[in-house]
Amino acid sequence: MSAVPTLYVVATPIGNLADLTPRAQDVLRSVAAICAEDTRRSGQLLAHFGIQQPLVALHDHNEEVLAQRIVARLQAGESLALVSDAGTPLVSDPGYRLVRAARAAGIRVSPVPGACAAIAALSVAGLPSDRFTFEGFLPAKGSGRRERLQGLAGETRTLVFYESSHRIAESLADMVAAFGPERPAVLARELTKLFETVLDGDLASLLRQVEADENQRKGEFVVMVQGAANDEEAQLAQGRRLYAKLSEHLPPSTAAKLAAELTGAPRKALYGG
Repeated sequence: MSAVPTLYVVATPIGNLADLTPRAQDVLRSVAAICAEDTRRSGQLLAHFGIQQPLVALHDHNEEVLAQRIVARLQAGESLALVSDAGTPLVSDPGYRLVRAARAAGIRVSPVPGACAAIAALSVAGLPSDRFTFEGFLPAKGSGRRERLQGLAGETRTLVFYESSHRIAESLADMVAAFGPERPAVLARELTKLFETVLDGDLASLLRQVEADENQRKGEFVVMVQGAANDEEAQLAQGRRLYAKLSEHLPPSTAAKLAAELTGAPRKALYGG
């Protein structure tokens, strides 16, 4: 390990414990303490590998307060590690405030790469992966989720989302409405775990499979949606988004006419009247 005090950002397994790399194990054994999102969960992982370093709870609710204390320890000469519940820290997990504070203080911050659910899912999806956008978790409330999705409907890059078991069906339904039922998509569930499943098809077929099979509504999910195929599809997505907003205040036919004029989308595709 480095003789220079370092904050190591260490990726941990997303399911299969064998995915904790030898280098990650060495780093976790060498540091003075490990900052963990959930000390009980991380403690179980560390115990499996016989790692007994002290744990410091660092999560969304205390990170702002603790960051400077942890930086002070680093400035005093200690090396520390940062882990999340699973996967690569800072990817839809806490930690960026600490990393920012450490870098601002001139502390060396070094990544220890490993598992990441988004990248693992994308690698087996068979969707375009040369350009993609990671959107993390969608808003929990339906209105906020639908607004976010409508804003992404014209995006041409592959979209990558995280989702939980109790919202997966609702989120897929909202994606069908925002992106259209025939948009190609892939649903990865419980990656690296015993019941790993990767389903592909279009959004409508994925929704049907999830609704029909209770087991497909359990676990942790990565949803990947192919981007808008061309300018015409992006134009239609923009028209649908504008129509949805205008129709809150105007008659549907008027809203469709204005949305079509402003975006170039076909009026009939926005409103059948």
